[in-house]
Amino acid sequence: MILIQNKISKILGFFYWDKKDPVLFIFWNSLFIAFLCLPLGINLPTPFFIIAMVLGVVHVLRQKITMKKENRVLLLFPIYFLILCASLLYTQNINEGVELIVRSISLLFFPIIFLFVKEDAATVKRLFDFLLAGLLISFGINISIGGYQIYETVKEQLVLNNDFEETISSLLYALKLGGTYLLESDFSALVNPNYISLYILLVLSYYLKNKLTTKTQSIILFILFTYLFLLASRAAYLILFIMCLMLAINIKDKGKRYLIVMMMILGSIIFLGNARILNNSKKNSVQTVSRSTSIENTRLLTWHAAWQLMEESPFIGYGVGDAQQKLIDKYKDLNYLKNYQNRYNAHNQFLQTYLQTGIIGFGVLVAIFIYLSIRMQRSRNEFVVFLVLTISIFFESMLVRFNGIVFLSIIIPLLLKERSILGSRIIRNQ
Repeated sequence: MILIQNKISKILGFFYWDKKDPVLFIFWNSLFIAFLCLPLGINLPTPFFIIAMVLGVVHVLRQKITMKKENRVLLLFPIYFLILCASLLYTQNINEGVELIVRSISLLFFPIIFLFVKEDAATVKRLFDFLLAGLLISFGINISIGGYQIYETVKEQLVLNNDFEETISSLLYALKLGGTYLLESDFSALVNPNYISLYILLVLSYYLKNKLTTKTQSIILFILFTYLFLLASRAAYLILFIMCLMLAINIKDKGKRYLIVMMMILGSIIFLGNARILNNSKKNSVQTVSRSTSIENTRLLTWHAAWQLMEESPFIGYGVGDAQQKLIDKYKDLNYLKNYQNRYNAHNQFLQTYLQTGIIGFGVLVAIFIYLSIRMQRSRNEFVVFLVLTISIFFESMLVRFNGIVFLSIIIPLLLKERSILGSRIIRNQ
């Protein structure tokens, strides 16, 4: 009984406790639970983020604290949101535009909230702790689902008879067939694998800078690396390689540094040996007549189509309601059939924003990341986080889906603050 009570007390200790201020109590704990739920599904964290936004606004309205001039850069997010709203004036598909505006409402509220909410290192660190817990839970769920799918495939395909070779052959074939359930989107049925990869990389950027002092930490890192490997995101592999390289540079002992670099090279070979990447490379080595059949070039074709649309409407774009449909129509015009059939977005947030709002919205988004690069060049650890965020939105339209929008509307403002607790105390560890 005492052991159970101690366990409960330990779990409750992870939450935010402030009996004097119930508003902040609910605000922070709602954020904690939302971060826990982020890797577990699209809809699970939504009510908790809404509660946090409402309570955050209540906290701002009751405060008499003036906004610090050096933190006014956070207002770029509300400006970006207002530009999205203004694009509704010249978009035809109002319903789709309004849906995106509603999903983007956190871009308006959270940056303003964090202008007035004072965060401390322990509280912000718990955001990462809860996100890590969510990742571990989602890994367990996905492994269980994948394992069950493999079991069902083996049961269906396995041939049991007196011919030993045929039995082994059918078993190997079944395992190979079932193994596809442990790769990429099939392995991440709960949330888009690109978002899971982003969450893992940000958690790793914090935890990799600390020494591994316990077996539990080593096991957690092994699980995260395994998760990242199975998700098979090339952008994530690139970011991870750069992250490890910068961490290796920090090692003063030349012998250890050499060993780490060799391990990185071997690790890269293993990661690039992922079945999905090898299969794609083999497929793309065969030239076909139709441009739409090239899996390797799908993203390049997407960017090419987006670029052509940008040239046709460079100043105001097409509005939040029409941008996606215009891109899909352009795929059809260019005979990019795979892109057209899958209705791909721009797979680059800078291009996506340009299509939605033209040069003005694009300029604001670029300004946000320019300021972020300036604020985060104080240490290698911070710069790694900047790279994680920048490369992620370069290869994915992160401000289209709710998970990406709300995550970035919290993390980036916390990093942009002049005396950022997240930047200095959590990432730099100062």
